[in-house]
Amino acid sequence: MTMMKTGGAEAAIQSLPEAHSGSLRDSDGRWPERRRRVLDWLVLETRGERFIDNIFVEMCRRLAEAGMPVARATLHFRIHHPQWIGARILWRKGLTEAEIDTYAYGVEDTTQYLNSPLHEFNDGADEVRCHLDDPTADCPDYPLYDELRAEGFTDYVIWPLHHTLGKRHAITFASDRPGGFSSDDLTFLKDILPALALVSEIRLKNRLARTLLETYVGPHASEQILAGATTRGSGVTVGAAILICDLRDFTKLSDLWPRDDVIELLNGYFDAMAEPIERHGGEILKFMGDGLLAIFPLSDPCACSNLLGAIDEAQAALSKLNEDNLRKGHDPLGYGIGVHVGDVMYGNIGSRKRLDFTVIGPAVNIASRLEGLTKELKRPVLLSRAFVEKAGCAAKLENLGSYPLRGLDGEIDIFAFSGRKRS
Repeated sequence: MTMMKTGGAEAAIQSLPEAHSGSLRDSDGRWPERRRRVLDWLVLETRGERFIDNIFVEMCRRLAEAGMPVARATLHFRIHHPQWIGARILWRKGLTEAEIDTYAYGVEDTTQYLNSPLHEFNDGADEVRCHLDDPTADCPDYPLYDELRAEGFTDYVIWPLHHTLGKRHAITFASDRPGGFSSDDLTFLKDILPALALVSEIRLKNRLARTLLETYVGPHASEQILAGATTRGSGVTVGAAILICDLRDFTKLSDLWPRDDVIELLNGYFDAMAEPIERHGGEILKFMGDGLLAIFPLSDPCACSNLLGAIDEAQAALSKLNEDNLRKGHDPLGYGIGVHVGDVMYGNIGSRKRLDFTVIGPAVNIASRLEGLTKELKRPVLLSRAFVEKAGCAAKLENLGSYPLRGLDGEIDIFAFSGRKRS
């Protein structure tokens, strides 16, 4: 950052790698104006833009404005995500927004990928290029090249976009000008790559941090943490409907089943529970061995109804999972769910160096006790009167009467939920 203050845009640009820059400088050694405008913008004027796809679209527009015959461009990033191995950002001439595609794990084994220039690039090539409008060009028979020719493109090139610690992503450019890119065009484009690498790595790491937090603590907690809620003891009191779920006889299952089968079982169980919760606006704060803790903040007036909808869908998913288990010769899974409502402290708890973003409070304890009571009452879902009154659904549930809960003075009224009728 000191470089920016003392040397200005010219110093920032001069500090970038110059492996390809010398041949296109003016006679006095300065950058040609059109290239400097693009680089100045990349280095100095993108700090307010959070998303790399928006920066990429604007960069391509500025390249066209500078006379570059770029009609199509893509960025290919490898990403750390529980579902996706990579993402592609695609710009075409005339588009004001990028098209973004994600690629699932296993895509690298598909015929489409193996028979593509990206595979050749990922095998170690520093450049993959094809003169699409030259019938004598020695280009591999990739389906992508046929598609680009059919769309009127005349030239295509892939280069690496180098990030720190040896990480290498890919950028492609395609032209629709007869004859494709000139050598000066290619040098111009290569000259902007170091600046784009700096800009894109910052955005990619910001997105990576958000993705990792969303993956491990949930979307709402991740927003709090990224906003600066990282001090031990920091937090807020929120009203929430609380759901605690636990798998029955998991210890016995884990002793009897092979390890991989146990992991598959747990993943299937958590999918059946978690996806309906998230779909209905709940936030899963943690997985606890074979259990989970989720909240539905009462800032949403439909929180309690949404929680019931999530349980209803989860029960249907668990029934289907048990059908699959029976077909495989396994016993069906049992589970217990406890539901309560109340104020909870939502924030950072832990040691000085290791924190957990979670909820605590008497309301969480009651939900946990209700989940434990499902074993005794042989009902999979138990709800407190406080929740039922908040949800306004007492008439649709079975009142089981009053029961004492461990650690709680007195008794509370408990209701059973057995699923709502589907139309």
